[in-house]
Amino acid sequence: MTGERLIRVRLADDQDVFTMRRMGREVAEAAGLAGPDQIRVATALSEIGRELLSQGIGASAAFLLDHDNLVVDIRFPADSGFLPADGAALAGRLVDMIDCVPDEGRISMLKRLPTGLRGASAEEVRAKVSRLAPVTAMEELKRQNQELAETLEEVMQLNTELQETNQGVLALYNQLSAELEETNRGVVALYAELDEKSNQLRRMSDTRNRFWNTVSHELRTPLNSIIGLVRLLVGPGGEPLGAEQLHQVQLIGASAETLLALVSELLDMAKAESGRLDPQPSRVDLIALSERLGMTLRPTSGMEQVTLSVQVAEHAAEMVVDEGMLTKILRNLLSNALKFTEEGEVRLEVATDGATDEVVFTVTDTGIGIPEEHLESVFEEFYQVPGPIQARAKGTGLGLPYARRLAEAMDGTLQLSATPSGGTTAVLRLPQRHAGPPVVSRLLVADDDEKFRATVRRMLSGFAARIDEAPDGLTALELMAADPPDVVLVDLLMPRMDGATLLLRMAEDERLRAVPAIVVTVVTSHQYPQTARAVVSKHDLRRDILLETVRHALEHEGE
Repeated sequence: MTGERLIRVRLADDQDVFTMRRMGREVAEAAGLAGPDQIRVATALSEIGRELLSQGIGASAAFLLDHDNLVVDIRFPADSGFLPADGAALAGRLVDMIDCVPDEGRISMLKRLPTGLRGASAEEVRAKVSRLAPVTAMEELKRQNQELAETLEEVMQLNTELQETNQGVLALYNQLSAELEETNRGVVALYAELDEKSNQLRRMSDTRNRFWNTVSHELRTPLNSIIGLVRLLVGPGGEPLGAEQLHQVQLIGASAETLLALVSELLDMAKAESGRLDPQPSRVDLIALSERLGMTLRPTSGMEQVTLSVQVAEHAAEMVVDEGMLTKILRNLLSNALKFTEEGEVRLEVATDGATDEVVFTVTDTGIGIPEEHLESVFEEFYQVPGPIQARAKGTGLGLPYARRLAEAMDGTLQLSATPSGGTTAVLRLPQRHAGPPVVSRLLVADDDEKFRATVRRMLSGFAARIDEAPDGLTALELMAADPPDVVLVDLLMPRMDGATLLLRMAEDERLRAVPAIVVTVVTSHQYPQTARAVVSKHDLRRDILLETVRHALEHEGE
C-alpha cells in the first residue's frame, strides 16, 4: 500500500488493541475527520484487532496518508490461517473500503478525508501522536463509554426528531387519505352520471336512427308514386295538357324529386350514423369515372362563364375502391363547387402521392370560398355557411358530412381549405389498394335481379378474372353446358328454371356436378339440394363474406 507513513502500532495483546483504537481516533482527528468518523475508524480497528487476537495471530498496523485518504495497512503472517468473521464484516461497514487478503497476510482499510478542508500534514500528525502519553485499559474503556454515551444521546435526539417527523407524515397521510376518499366518491358519482348520460345519448341516437329510417322509407313510397304519375301525365300517350297545366305538373314533379333527394340524403346519413357503411372495393377506371362526372354535372352549372375541367394523371388512371362511394363523394364536392362559383373555373385533379401510397382527388374552384372559422363547421350535420348565395342555393347541409363519413369508411380523409386568391380547395385522400392476381378464372352469377348481379360483379371485381351473368336457371344451364365455370352463384327463386332445379340438373350432369355451387338467396330456410357447397343470405351479403365463401368452396372442390 503506497502513501506517506504516519506511525506503526504492533498488535500482540489486549492492551495493544486499546492502543491501536486510541491511535486510530487520534490520527483520524489530526487528519481532519469529524467526531463520528473518528469513532468509526477507531471501532473498525478495534474489531479487526480483537478478531486477529481471538485466533492467536499477532500483527502490526501502519497508518498512512494517501492523497485524500487515510489508510490503515495491517500485516500478519500469511500462513497464520486467519479466517475473517463478524469483526471484519463490521469493520467493512464502518470504513469506505476494506481489502482482506488472508493468503497474503494483509488487511487494508481506507477512509476518505473530507474535501475542501485541509487537515494536518504528515509531519504534524506524527508529531502530535508521538506526544501522546500511554493510557491504561481502564482509561481507554472510560473513553469508549463516553463516546458510546455521546453516540447514544445523538441517537435518542435523532429518534425524537424521527418520531416528530413520523407524526407529521401520519397526519399528512390521514389528511391526504380523507381528501382522496372524498375525491374517489366524487369520481364514482361522476362516472355514474356520465354512464347515465351515455345511455341517454345512445337511446337518443337509436331513436333518431329509427326515426330517419322510418320517415325515409315512409316518404319514399308516395314520392315515387307522385313522380311516376307526373311522368305519365307529361309523357307520350297521356292526355294533352294546357301550357299552364303542364307547367304546374312539372313543378309538382320537380318538387317531388327534390323531396326524394332529401329523403335519400337522410337515409344515407342514418346508415352512416349507425356504422353500416360497408365498402365494396373493385377496380375502377378513374379516367372514365371523372369524365362521366364532368359530362353529368357540366350542364347543371347554368352559367357559361363557369367551366368544369377534369385532369387525371396517367399513373392514377386506375385504383381499387368502392366505385359508388367514390362517385358520391366527388359528385358532392363538384356540385358544391359549381353551386357556389358564379364565374371562373371548377377543376378536378387526380394524382398519386408516392410518399403515402395514396390517390389524391383535388377539387378547386374560384367561388365565394369559405371563411377560415367555418372550414370544420361545414362537416357538421345541417350546417350551412351564412351568406346571400347560400340563402339562394338549395341544400340540407348533409352532403359534406356524408362525404366525409364515406371517406372515413374507406380509410381515407376529406379536408377543406380556403385558397388565398379566393375559392375553396377540397382534398380527398384514399389509400392505394393493390389488388393481387384473380383467384377465380371464371364465375357465373345466376339471378333474375339485374341490380343484384351488378352488385355481385362489383364485389368480385379483381377477385374473378371473368364474370358471366344469367337472368334465369335455363340460361345458366346452357352457359355452363357450353363452358363449365370454376364456381356458380345460384338464386333459388328464378323464372323458367328455379335454383333448386338448376342444382339438380347440375348433379345429373357428369361435367357439371364437380362445379362448386353457392346458393345466394333471401330464403335461407328453403330446402335445397345437398350438392350446394354453401348458402349465403342476400340480406347479410358483404364482400368479405362472399369472397371467403367462394374461397372455401374452391378449397373443398372435388370432395
